[in-house]
Amino acid sequence: MSDPDATLTSYGMAEDFASAPVLGITVLWHPQRERIGEQMLGPAAGGAIALNRFAPLFAPLSVRPGAGHEGTPLGERSITREPVHIRFVAEGGIQIDHVRGKMGLELNGRPSNGTDRFTAGELERGIVIGLGSQIFVCLHLMRSLPRAANLPGLIGVGNGATKMREAIAQVAGTSMPVLLLGETGSGKEVAAQAIHALSGRRSGRLVAINMATLNESLAAAELFGAVKGAYTGATSGRRGWFAEAEDGTLFLDEVGDTPASVQAMLLRVLESGEYRPLGAGADARSNARIVAATDQDLGEDGFNQALRRRLEAFVIRVPALRERREDLGVLVRHFLEAEAPGDGWNLPFELLSQVFNGDWPGNVRQLGHAMRRVALDLQAGNVPVLEQAVGLPVVAEVVAPPDAAVASSSAVSRPVRRKMSELSDDDLVEAMEKSQWQILAASRMLGISRPTVYKLLEAHPRIRFPANISEEEIRAAWEACEGDLQRCASQLMTPAEALRRHVGSLGLGVSV
Repeated sequence: MSDPDATLTSYGMAEDFASAPVLGITVLWHPQRERIGEQMLGPAAGGAIALNRFAPLFAPLSVRPGAGHEGTPLGERSITREPVHIRFVAEGGIQIDHVRGKMGLELNGRPSNGTDRFTAGELERGIVIGLGSQIFVCLHLMRSLPRAANLPGLIGVGNGATKMREAIAQVAGTSMPVLLLGETGSGKEVAAQAIHALSGRRSGRLVAINMATLNESLAAAELFGAVKGAYTGATSGRRGWFAEAEDGTLFLDEVGDTPASVQAMLLRVLESGEYRPLGAGADARSNARIVAATDQDLGEDGFNQALRRRLEAFVIRVPALRERREDLGVLVRHFLEAEAPGDGWNLPFELLSQVFNGDWPGNVRQLGHAMRRVALDLQAGNVPVLEQAVGLPVVAEVVAPPDAAVASSSAVSRPVRRKMSELSDDDLVEAMEKSQWQILAASRMLGISRPTVYKLLEAHPRIRFPANISEEEIRAAWEACEGDLQRCASQLMTPAEALRRHVGSLGLGVSV
């Protein structure tokens, strides 16, 4: 059992303990799927945990210890009575000891040596423990007490997900602009949807625009509208996105790629609520609430800094999936329940190990696509293989020896910066294919900036943006690919993010 003097069992303590985080264990996978996501709150520095079939006790987030339910042990027969001992060591590290031969024990994708040490940095990232043949748990630090999720769509049991949900709940009822910071696929649009759903504007529209896909020459007309004859080809007046979002929410995705020509116009709307449609003789007013999102540093040259400060009225960071490893289990369950709710989910131990130890550069979106493919394999009676489901490796760093020095994610080797002139048309297509037609991932693979990738895409003889593809061709490809965004993007040779928004506007329905 856990050390009773070092284990925190009372919820009478402070709700947050960021200055002195404690050990937590989250169930990533269990044959009883309802137990996935259960947690136990362990010892602070100096304490220890003994993990076996009968201890410690795990409880779902909906149950607070002391409320008549102290929790349930893992209980699986493949887990021995002989405990796995987990304790703090010098400098915030962790040591894990167990008797070899009694039970299979996997640590971060590698067989245990019997005594394994992990640095504080590795603990910060989360240590994945495979027990016996069916159980996975994540050992991680906790900086606040577990709290039940109360916002649909924002799935997660860890502190990062909790903090994000609470920030959304705090700001949703206001009219403040919100800036969502996070990597591609991390869930920024889901967060924007939650802000809208919790706000007093929920009866209005949520209008989503990818600023990176705006045609610079027509961006002002698309955002603010135009009167008849305002520009060549304007045979009739058009409503802009601000007018469409009246009494609702305007979501400006990839706001860091906003054309420079309209940044000052956006600033004016945020400052005064006024804008002028292209060619109009008078100003219009907007009461749309602005939510913006980016994965870029808006402090860099090229972005209007006054606009940045306005957008930063309230900032919410959406963590990358590799930073919330304890959430992987509940996310996998969520996706599989959506696609294969009645199936037995007989997933190979090796596949689960790859899933839980993967870095998932495409974040929640990439995980969702992979699990949908896994669900199809399960329904067809096939043994799912992660590489086939994902289409590219997701396990890049997890096989480092447990005692190796830990490097931050920013220290991972990156491609050498290249010039546009060094890249051929085939180089661009190859990078887009390998990155599942995600522009940010392709830019990192090629070692060039994302705006440079856009320029290359626009100049490419075979690649088209969705706006330049007929609706009939898109619908035919979507049907042929059975709604699989990545397959459809590859078939059409068009960026996946832009395609996702375009098919959504066609009413085809895209999962985030």
